[in-house]
Amino acid sequence: MKYNWQQPDWPKFIYDSSVVDGVLLAIAERMGRISGLLEGLPENLKVDTVIELMVVEAIKTSEIEGEHLKREDVVSSIRNNLGLHRVKVADKRAQGAAQLMLDVRDTFDRKLTQNKLFQWHRLLMKGNNRVKCGAWRTHREAMQVISGPAGKEKIHFEAPPSDRIPSEMKHFLTWFNETGPGGRRVMQQPVIRSAIAHLYFESIHPFEDGNGRIGRALSEKALSQGIGRPVMLSLSRTIEANKKAYYQSLQTAQRANEVTPWLEYFANTVLAAQIEAEEQIGFTLKKAKFFDRYQEAMNARQKRVVQRMLDEGPGGFEGGMSAKKYIAITHTSKATATRDLTDLVSLGVFNPVGAGRSARYRLNI
Repeated sequence: MKYNWQQPDWPKFIYDSSVVDGVLLAIAERMGRISGLLEGLPENLKVDTVIELMVVEAIKTSEIEGEHLKREDVVSSIRNNLGLHRVKVADKRAQGAAQLMLDVRDTFDRKLTQNKLFQWHRLLMKGNNRVKCGAWRTHREAMQVISGPAGKEKIHFEAPPSDRIPSEMKHFLTWFNETGPGGRRVMQQPVIRSAIAHLYFESIHPFEDGNGRIGRALSEKALSQGIGRPVMLSLSRTIEANKKAYYQSLQTAQRANEVTPWLEYFANTVLAAQIEAEEQIGFTLKKAKFFDRYQEAMNARQKRVVQRMLDEGPGGFEGGMSAKKYIAITHTSKATATRDLTDLVSLGVFNPVGAGRSARYRLNI
C-alpha cells in the first residue's frame, strides 16, 4: 500500500472541516476561559502555572518516545533559564528539553526556518552522541517506524528517502509560513493548521531521531500563532495517556491525503488538553492555599513530602503516600516516618486509606 507522500496529490491534504465544527467551538470557548482564569491569578501563581505546563509537556513528550526525564531536573532547568534560581542540572537531556519548551513559547510568533528546526534538534539531542544533530538525515537505509522483536518487525510507516528531505522540508517550511498569520494562504482555524502541521512533518520524518517531539512542538507553535499568544496546555500529556490511539490515528492518516479522521482525533485531543489545563490552573490556586494553611505546622520532612505530592498535579500521587515512600523521600527511620504520618493525619493534611502495611495517605485538598 502506498503512503501519503507516494500519492500523486501529495501534499494536498483534503478534509471536511464541518465534522469538527462543534469541537472547534468548544475549544475557542475554553481558550477564552483559560486566559481569563490565568489573568486572575497572582503573578507568582501565574508563573508557577506556566512553568508546570512546560514541565509536564517536556516530560510527557519524551515519555511518548520511551525516554524518561526526572521531574526535578526539568523543573530546575526551566527555572534556571528563567533566571529564577541557579541549580546545577547534570542531565543534559533535561536541559535541552527545558530549553526547547521555553524557545517554543518565546518565539511562537516568528516564522519557522530551517535554522530554527536545527536549533530545536540540537537541544533535544543534548547528551546523545549516537545521532547527527542539527541536520537532516542522510542515511541510505529506509526510515521506518516499526514495532515488534527482531526478525518479526511490523512496519507501520516508511518515510520518504533521505535524498528527498531537503526538497520536502523546503516545501513544508513554505507551507507552514504561508498558512500562518499574515501569510498569503492563511488558515483561519489554528487547530486544523496545527493538526496538519504535525501530520505533514511526521510524514516527512526529516531527522534521524526526535521527529515526534519536534512535531509536537510545531503543533504548539501553530496553535499559539493562531491565538496570538503562547497556548496554555500540554498536548503531550493528553497524547501520552493513550499513546495507542495517537499512533493508530497517525498511521491511518499516513496512508492517504484525505485526513478528516485525523482532524477529529487531533481536535478532540486539543479539547481534552484544555480541560486538563483548566484543572491545572484551579489546582495551582488550591495548592497555594493548602500549603499556606499548613506549612507553619509541618516540619521540614513533612513539607518535603507534601510538596512532592502536590507536584504531581490534579491527578495526585499514584497509589497515595505510604510509610515506605515516605522513608525513601525523606531518608528517615521507620519510627520517624510513622510519627510524621500520624501527625499529618491529625493536622488534617492527610486522609488515611486502609490500615497496617496497606495503609496509604492522600492529601486532603
